[in-house]
Amino acid sequence: MKRFFSSKVRTVLVIAVLLGAALTVIANLMGSTFLDKAVKGILTPLRGAVSGLSDQAEQAYSYLFRYEALAAENAELKEQLAQISNDALEMDQLRRENERLRALNDLREKHEDYKLVDAYVIDRDSQDWTSTFLINRGTNAGLAEGMCAITANGEVVGLVTEVGSNYAQITTVLDSSLEISATISASAYNGMVRGGYTSGLDGYLRMNYLPTEAVIRNQDQVVTTGSTVYPRNLILGRIIDAGYDDTGVAKYAVLEPAVDISTIEQVFIITEYTVE
Repeated sequence: MKRFFSSKVRTVLVIAVLLGAALTVIANLMGSTFLDKAVKGILTPLRGAVSGLSDQAEQAYSYLFRYEALAAENAELKEQLAQISNDALEMDQLRRENERLRALNDLREKHEDYKLVDAYVIDRDSQDWTSTFLINRGTNAGLAEGMCAITANGEVVGLVTEVGSNYAQITTVLDSSLEISATISASAYNGMVRGGYTSGLDGYLRMNYLPTEAVIRNQDQVVTTGSTVYPRNLILGRIIDAGYDDTGVAKYAVLEPAVDISTIEQVFIITEYTVE
């Protein structure tokens, strides 16, 4: 095997020497330009290949560098957007809180006899016939069953129907079990307001027992008449429709509730007030 390789090496060396001698002779006969051209002819494709590989390598490096820069920039932009979103959310919460505080201050100025306990909604339970939620205040804060829950704008939310040491359940005005004595502000006609589910008016209120001669107009405001449970002139809603009941004698009105129960966050419980 060694001899075989040795003979092949010798053959290659001989050929190389002969080729070199031939090129030298040809160069002497034809001048240096021929050899230069030959060498250039051999090296040009190699140089082109090397140049192409170098360009591709530079492009690949540039792409990778640019990709990493874009990825870093994208991550930074996402972080900035998240921070902006959080700031906007906090600003919106502060705005709503300020609006509630201003409204509450106005309410207290109008009703100096009200003693109020603020509370936040912590859980909701809304089904066909019922509409309730829990708040984070209870007997420890002076709450008791039968107290009225309102918004800072003086809108009726519902009634405290169950209370523990640190929580209370509010049955809302949408619940079919509540019935509230009410008055149409513009005309002073009286009736009883309750949740409209039993009348096919889920999400709305129905004011029953209005007299036949009652003039009922859309957008008329309906407020509480006043009782030992609900202070007078608390807002229940606005009239959006009307008609005659099944007897054909009394009228009824359909009300859009003054407060969106599904989105309410904070309520105020009236623990004491002067009955008019």
